[in-house]
Amino acid sequence: MAFILPEQQFNPDQLDNLVIGIAADMGEHDSGVHHHRKAQLLYAPTGVMRFTLADTQMVLPPTRAAWLPAGVKHSVTMRNVVAYRSLYFEPETVTSLPDKVTIFHVNPLLKALIDTMSFWPWDKPRSTQHNAFLLLCEELGHAAEENLALPLPQDKRLKNWLAQLQQHQKPPANLKDMAVEIGASERTISRIFSAQTGMAYQAWRQQWRLLSAIEQLAAGASVAQVGFNLQFSSDSAFISFFKQYTGTTPAQYFKSPSI
Repeated sequence: MAFILPEQQFNPDQLDNLVIGIAADMGEHDSGVHHHRKAQLLYAPTGVMRFTLADTQMVLPPTRAAWLPAGVKHSVTMRNVVAYRSLYFEPETVTSLPDKVTIFHVNPLLKALIDTMSFWPWDKPRSTQHNAFLLLCEELGHAAEENLALPLPQDKRLKNWLAQLQQHQKPPANLKDMAVEIGASERTISRIFSAQTGMAYQAWRQQWRLLSAIEQLAAGASVAQVGFNLQFSSDSAFISFFKQYTGTTPAQYFKSPSI
């Protein structure tokens, strides 16, 4: 069995095979913080996922896949129906793949491999998995990577502010207004972000807006609605911002790259 219902309990670490795959249709869901002994490749051909690491948030839209090395603590949230696909591997079999969380572009061949392997029965003989497994690793090795991560400052003065951002999804204020909200000087805020995220506050704010845009567009919102939600002055201003940071327009972004 590889297709599971959302309420079913599943622990990949209790299963032994070269590849363990699952597929599910998920609605609103929060996995809670957890980790696996196995490495994981996470993908959704439809819908959007947000996952959180110890000090980082990431967005995973369609046409992208997330690689999580073994042992990484994470939580995954979904706000709309997601065609969920996940593959699990023994760590010693995937040493050629990154040792950090990585977002990969998914081309049609990689998509076909993930879709097929997600539905494999868990007792499928290893000998019949081997060729597809090697091809999957080869494709991941050549796949383009993308920065869809937002490092989170850990300073306790920002804890409530970050929680409000997460809850209401309103764009972060400019530095001057944000400093007033926090009750700290602009210099202090700038120092915190530079030291704890490696980014100036304005760069962090733009990355937040980009990930929010990708998440909203993947969930089906229009360009006009997303631009309005993120406080851009016009549709063209939003499209220009999006293209500056991704190299493509919102319409092109969700199209699978060619093989």
